[in-house]
Amino acid sequence: MYVCICNGITDHDIRAAAEAGCGSLSELTMRTGVGACCGTCMETAGALLEAYRPAAAGVVALPVLQRAA
Repeated sequence: MYVCICNGITDHDIRAAAEAGCGSLSELTMRTGVGACCGTCMETAGALLEAYRPAAAGVVALPVLQRAA
């Protein structure tokens, strides 16, 4: 589907950028041009970027412990 009509950016383009290591919405704009014109696509583009970003392999989430005062 087209996400950014102004620049012809599709969800496939966003997926490819995410899989290539794109880490933020501003970087996505630099790489693809999404949101560079009118900006109405930014919310959808951001959601897709988060959904398509690969999970970090081998990273284990640990709880944050409070420091003793």
